[in-house]
Amino acid sequence: MNILEQIIADKQKEVAERKELYPTKLLEKSLYFGTPCMSLEHYLLRPDKTGIIAEIKRKSPSKGDINPYVSVERTSIGYMQAGASALSILTDTKYFGGKNEDLVIGRKFNYCPILRKDFMVDEYQVVEAKSIGADAILLIAAALPAKRIQELAAFARTFGLEVLLEVHSLEELQESLCEGITVVGVNNRNLKTFQTDVALSYELSRHIPSGMTKISESGLRNPQTLVELKEAGYNGFLIGESFMTNSRPERAAAAFMKEFRVLQEKKAALV
Repeated sequence: MNILEQIIADKQKEVAERKELYPTKLLEKSLYFGTPCMSLEHYLLRPDKTGIIAEIKRKSPSKGDINPYVSVERTSIGYMQAGASALSILTDTKYFGGKNEDLVIGRKFNYCPILRKDFMVDEYQVVEAKSIGADAILLIAAALPAKRIQELAAFARTFGLEVLLEVHSLEELQESLCEGITVVGVNNRNLKTFQTDVALSYELSRHIPSGMTKISESGLRNPQTLVELKEAGYNGFLIGESFMTNSRPERAAAAFMKEFRVLQEKKAALV
């Protein structure tokens, strides 16, 4: 098994256990279950925002501990004050050190779209995402057959949740696009090898259908790269490690976004 296959196998076991502990009927009693979702796509396209989805990630399989004791409250508020368009919060515990409570905290202190970042394999997780206050879920093409992506995307829409479809190759993009998906993320990190190459975003950009909101994910460490990706047609950028390796991620994010805005203004002045 490669690391992605191992993660998916473990996730399926975890979901089976959670179904026993927290039945769907219990999740439906959540305070957030009847709350309308905020549109991730809308916020990514807002001109007063940066297009950055700022992520809270405690650790990863490739890097180990990154920021295990991060304050979700302080960091999430700081991200949004800095100009982030949305939050991405890891809820996988075994491999990423996250938990559902992290997203609940992010929801409590922020009025913005929140992406539940996890390995979605079952409809139960969609219901769970809604119950903890998420506005969008991630579906990973490398982890799911095209038919399951279609089924889970359709199920998510019944709860008002948006879907971020994550792809790593042209083949995944062509096979996995389906009705109801309008946000596509190109993950520059190969989830089987964990190697990162931003060139993948440039390569796939022209193949993503026009009218779709395009996001570049992973390996984005330089604001100038975001300016260039904007030129290539990207509307959003998912950034985690570049911020989280700092002891105060929200400060790193604020400095990054400030520089990004300055570069954008300089470029606009030259046009």
